[in-house]
Amino acid sequence: MSFKKVSGAIIASGLIALFVGATFFVPQARAEQQKEFTAEQIVETLILFSGSRAGLTQVRKTGLENGRMSRVTDDGRPEEVRYQLRFIHGDKIEKDKIRLDQKTPQAEYSLIKTEDKLFGIINGSTFTPRADTAADFLSQQTHSIEALLRYKENDSKLTSVGKDKQQGIDLYVIDLTDKANHKTRYFISAKTFRVLWLEYEETPPDQTNAVKYMRRFYDYRYAQSTLVPYRTVLTVDGKQTVETRILTVTYGVKMEDATFQSPDAASGR
Repeated sequence: MSFKKVSGAIIASGLIALFVGATFFVPQARAEQQKEFTAEQIVETLILFSGSRAGLTQVRKTGLENGRMSRVTDDGRPEEVRYQLRFIHGDKIEKDKIRLDQKTPQAEYSLIKTEDKLFGIINGSTFTPRADTAADFLSQQTHSIEALLRYKENDSKLTSVGKDKQQGIDLYVIDLTDKANHKTRYFISAKTFRVLWLEYEETPPDQTNAVKYMRRFYDYRYAQSTLVPYRTVLTVDGKQTVETRILTVTYGVKMEDATFQSPDAASGR
C-alpha cells in the first residue's frame, strides 16, 4: 500500500472518530447545560442525605438534646448557658411540643411551647415570657433546618432562587415560605446537600425596622443515622450574638406529656 493511501485511510478514520465523538459529546454537553434542578428536587435530595423522610419521621419523633450556648446579653456582657431541649413532634410544626431548660450563673428557667401556647417556668411558678424572648424562641423553630426537612408536612412552599458561589463553594439557594408567610432563605452545598447557612428578616416586637438574621451550621455528624449540625452561630445584622454547641443528642426517647405542662396543670389544680 502506498504512503498516500495509508495517509488517506488514517485521515478518513480520524474524521470518522471525530464525527462519532462529536455526536456523542455534543448532546451530552447540551443535556448538562439544560439540566436544572427544581426546588423540590434539591430539597428532596437534602432530605434523603439527612436520613430520608421516613427515617427522620421515625427517628426524630421525640428527642433530648444537651448543650451549651455562648451569648451576649442586652447590656453587652458575654454569658455562658447550659441548656436541655426536649421535644415531641406533631403531624405539623405547629403541633410540636418543645421544652427548653436553661441554666445561667444567675437563674434557671424553662420555656415551653405546646401547640398554640407558650409560657415559662421559674422556681416552680408559671410566667409569661417577654415579647422579644418569645419571638426569639419561636423563630428557632420557624427559621430552622427542621422546617425545611418537614416542608411537605407543614404545607410550606419552596422556590428556587438559582445558584450561587461563595468562597469557592457552589450553592443552591432555596426560599421557603410557610403558611403564616414567614420566609427563610437556605444556602445549600451543591456538593454535600447540607444547609450551610440560612437567612431571614424579622421586625422585633420593640422595633419598627426589620432586622437581618443569619444562622450558620458547622460540624455535621450523624446521630442515629440522621444528620445533625453540632455547632450553630447566629448573627444579627452582621454581629454574632449566640453560638450553640450540642454535647449529646438522643432521639426516640420516652417523653411524658407532663414535661410540657404548667406546674398547675401537672398538679391537677
